Amino acid sequence: MSIGEVLALLQGEFPDVSISKIRFLEGEGLIEPERSPSGYRKFSYADVERLRYILGEQRDRYLPLRVIKDRLEAADREDRPVNPPRALPDEAPPEVRLTRAELLAAAELDEETLTELEDFGLLAAVARYYDADALAVARSVGALAAFGLRARHLRVVKAAAEREASLVEQAIAPLMRRRGPGAIDRADEAAKEISGLLLELHASLLRSAVRGGLGR
Repeated sequence: MSIGEVLALLQGEFPDVSISKIRFLEGEGLIEPERSPSGYRKFSYADVERLRYILGEQRDRYLPLRVIKDRLEAADREDRPVNPPRALPDEAPPEVRLTRAELLAAAELDEETLTELEDFGLLAAVARYYDADALAVARSVGALAAFGLRARHLRVVKAAAEREASLVEQAIAPLMRRRGPGAIDRADEAAKEISGLLLELHASLLRSAVRGGLGR
């Protein structure tokens, strides 16, 4: 995974985590993600679990990084996981491919809400199946419905995402024009990292705007 994908996995549990924080932990020697030939960080699921352990120890036990690092090094020497109950296999997860009925059940949505999501372009089936992104959108909308927000209210979120996607495309356009082996892979890695940085920026700006609105 790219650093942006790791950030997306962790922010639900650790809202304050950022790309800068992950890079800092790497600089302190607590994690050691692999590097692609073009220099981009590539994280495994074991790296993500290691990050969960570090962030959890800081948040829940207020342990200093020095102590956490000592514990990690001891676990490495003994070749044991740092957080066995939550460890994930170091392999890609299976592809999500859901029928309409399966998506409704997995996201706990009703037929009317799913139809509304499709009508407003928030998700769509591909060859009659729904992927992981569609499931994530459906679950998020289902949770937001408890606050009175429906699909029609979320068109602004989709529009913002599309504008940010245009920024990513603009940024990687020079890479896409290059020829030679690995050019497409480098462009893909850059797109993922830029997306992660935009995600971090968007979250920070949203938190700031909400705080400002509550303060008025």
